[in-house]
Amino acid sequence: MAEHLEMTTGSVLDILIYVFDRYMLVEAPAVPRREHLARDLERAGFAPAKVERALDWLTDLAFGQERGSPAETEAHADGVRVFSDGELMRLSTECRGLLLTLERGRVLTVQQREIVIERMLALDADEPDTEQLKWVVLMVLSSQPGCELAVERLGGLMLEAPVNAPH
Repeated sequence: MAEHLEMTTGSVLDILIYVFDRYMLVEAPAVPRREHLARDLERAGFAPAKVERALDWLTDLAFGQERGSPAETEAHADGVRVFSDGELMRLSTECRGLLLTLERGRVLTVQQREIVIERMLALDADEPDTEQLKWVVLMVLSSQPGCELAVERLGGLMLEAPVNAPH
């Protein structure tokens, strides 16, 4: 009963992690249609409203990759990312530092960083933290072809990085 209650009150990120773990970690993912996936998630105990938000999040992730050409975005790779007031309020210093580390470590491109920021803010978490950020980065990278090396680098950086080190 406690497990069912925990699932029902799970966050959008919990649902995304569940989908990622269940469907995306296989060699050739066969993700069911939206209606079937929603039904599966609701059967697993997730609240219908949160399931819809999670599925919208995934849809936006898929379409977010189509915005802006990599050449346009990479042309600004040497620039400095200035966070808006809203982003500063929502993304902690630790999250912004981790993003910078991932970009400098060539785990994230400039375009991927922007997708990660957008997807983090779309989670509507009260206080997004670096653990949530790591999951979002993993989902963004895993959703893009040819990012296997970046996923490996992400794993290496996560193992090397001290948990509360200043950036």
